[in-house]
Amino acid sequence: MLLDYISAALVTLLVTLDPPALAPIFVSLTRGMTGDERRRVAMRASFIAFGILAFFGLGGEVLLRLLGVGIPAFRISGGLLLFWIAFEMVFERRNERKQHTADVAITEDHIRNVAAFPLAIPLMAGPGAITATILLAGRADGNPIYLGFLIALIALGVASCFAVFMAADRVSRMLGVTGNVVLSRLLGVILAGLAVQFIINGVEALFRPPAL
Repeated sequence: MLLDYISAALVTLLVTLDPPALAPIFVSLTRGMTGDERRRVAMRASFIAFGILAFFGLGGEVLLRLLGVGIPAFRISGGLLLFWIAFEMVFERRNERKQHTADVAITEDHIRNVAAFPLAIPLMAGPGAITATILLAGRADGNPIYLGFLIALIALGVASCFAVFMAADRVSRMLGVTGNVVLSRLLGVILAGLAVQFIINGVEALFRPPAL
């Protein structure tokens, strides 16, 4: 029984986190950063994502119920925020805001902001991963051993994302400046589609009739 739970939880978390799909987005979001700065972004985003998913795994369902907030609201709000980021990526609005410098200034605040949003939230700890974590915690039925394995599996899933981010640094160096600019705009379009899909899923879940 425990082995079935572990295998199901591992597959579910890896599918919802989807580490390979995050690699090109990480490259785009950290364009212009040094290797050390990329590593700091990756570490910070991973810690934040782990903290959020662990929190929802241990008590998120109760909190959402108390606040009256549903997962569809997470999907819609996350989709809207992601769409704005996609818009900036496609039209290079990020650089436009920083034209007072000779190059894109990578400050400590910028590193922290990118790590927290949109990397940790909602790309890593997004509505899908949060929903999956809450459902897996529900399957544990309060069993501390099952919950302990769930937290360990969350850590493993986030660690896999971190490993992918570290490999993405080498990809960025191979692409060069022009390649990164082209990739950023291309991924902006893809990210916009992902954002719209988040919103559609949220609206569908919001208006879906309850199961009898």
